[in-house]
Amino acid sequence: MKAELEQFYSYLETERNVSPHTLAAYRSDLEQFLSFLAREREAPRAEEVDHLAIRRYLAQLHKGCAKSSIGRKLSAIRALFRYLMREGKLEKNPAELVSTPKKEKRLPFHLNIDQVSALVTAPAGSSGLPLRDRAVLETLYSCGIRVSELTGMNVGDMDLAAGLARVMGKGGKERLVPVGSCARSALAAYLAERADPGPAEPLILNARGGRLTRRSVARIVDAHMLLIAAMRKVSPHTLRHTFATHLLEGGADLRAIQELLGHASLSTTQKYTHVSIDKLMEVYDKAHPKARE
Repeated sequence: MKAELEQFYSYLETERNVSPHTLAAYRSDLEQFLSFLAREREAPRAEEVDHLAIRRYLAQLHKGCAKSSIGRKLSAIRALFRYLMREGKLEKNPAELVSTPKKEKRLPFHLNIDQVSALVTAPAGSSGLPLRDRAVLETLYSCGIRVSELTGMNVGDMDLAAGLARVMGKGGKERLVPVGSCARSALAAYLAERADPGPAEPLILNARGGRLTRRSVARIVDAHMLLIAAMRKVSPHTLRHTFATHLLEGGADLRAIQELLGHASLSTTQKYTHVSIDKLMEVYDKAHPKARE
């Protein structure tokens, strides 16, 4: 199956135009599946894989993987066999006979207003890395963008005068997002320290002058979170959750939040309504005279 896998990766990259991060995830998931098949049968062929083999693989994953991870791996396997059917190499997709595990319903963790205010102002200093870190934190919270979207942005993608940023999202989909005044100020201060950066230069640089990586952004968030509170690990994606939750609590329309986040489906955005309902119940319990009877 190795030749078929390489052809599938080429299809994803050239025809589907998936991001390098998505392609790497497909590679990881499918190589893991191929290793499992090789333990059962030496040099397995695609036509020899049936739904029972896929179920045995998923049963093994249940020992140490979250249901969301198992669902993602199954999705990758389905996509591979769909591609092989399209190419005329298979007549049916064995993965279609395997049901997707139900995901655990977990509410996205978010920071409250005081916590996020303390975080974005944590970088101390008026030059160098503190200015950069402040710009990173303010932009993530102000725009609600993904880390990969921030690290992929160039100087020309940010129009500080208009308060808008051009963001390249998943699947190469471009969208415009507003940039708040605090983020604009932080970015302006950071860019003013650089020697007249051109529009094609990375918006955010690492200490060596190269493009900032997703791992480096995670380290920035971790470092400043530790300075302000002894909390559970907070990831850069927490600021995206916080952005969406605060907008919803402030009365923003769910459809507008979907557009700002770049979600293809409204159902992806609806998980934030549960957080808002919890807030409403808390207010009700405290304020309604009949709530505790």
